[in-house]
Amino acid sequence: MTAFPDDTSLAAALASGAGELLLALRRTDLTGDELKKAGDHQSNEYLLERLALERPDDLVLSEESADSEARLAADRVWIIDPLDGTREFGEPPRADWAVHVALWTGGELVAGAVALPASGRVLVSSPATPIPPAHDGPPRLVVSRTRPPAVTAAVADLLGAELVPMGSAGAKATSILMGESDVYLHGGGQYEWDSAAPVAVCAGAGLHTSRADGSPLRYNQPRPWLPDLLICRSELADTVLAAVVQVGGIDANE
Repeated sequence: MTAFPDDTSLAAALASGAGELLLALRRTDLTGDELKKAGDHQSNEYLLERLALERPDDLVLSEESADSEARLAADRVWIIDPLDGTREFGEPPRADWAVHVALWTGGELVAGAVALPASGRVLVSSPATPIPPAHDGPPRLVVSRTRPPAVTAAVADLLGAELVPMGSAGAKATSILMGESDVYLHGGGQYEWDSAAPVAVCAGAGLHTSRADGSPLRYNQPRPWLPDLLICRSELADTVLAAVVQVGGIDANE
């Protein structure tokens, strides 16, 4: 009998354990590229070993492992990002990096956990994180601190929104659940592991999650690539989607 009959509990335990490993690495003498490479590799190895032990029949799609077409015929596929925000992880004491663990089955994301190790938090799809009260002021739109897409600024202008620069996708998405932002709009493309766990966690809490045109997000696809992403408070979804249309949509190559 597995120690984790509940997939969400397993996702949380794995994300937390990988986060502890990464924090320990940060306390070593490693710096720069060596620290970042060690973080990516060791966290991936930890997650793969734990999944092989706890869910030996499941397949895995990971940023740090070779892909396999076998997952396309599988009933259960774990989608993991062992270290989301490698750049920020390599810049102590930055906290805007994460570990993503999500489970896809039956065409849907059914469990997910996002660990924010440097902040001591693990957010899960169930039980849902309570959504904080609406922000009393202009919408806050969280963007990449190094590669903000031009469409984000255009949408922010239409909304009268404040831009909030931040690192990893997991940190950006969950910042809405922590009351630090209201909208995460991404253009330019991401891989499935960048968003699967954050989408599972945010959708579980009742936030709006979709493509930038409002269409559903699809995971475990032959090419694990999503051109764009919108996560936001549900009461802002129609306004943001209309703004995306007004600025001419999102160029997937941006």
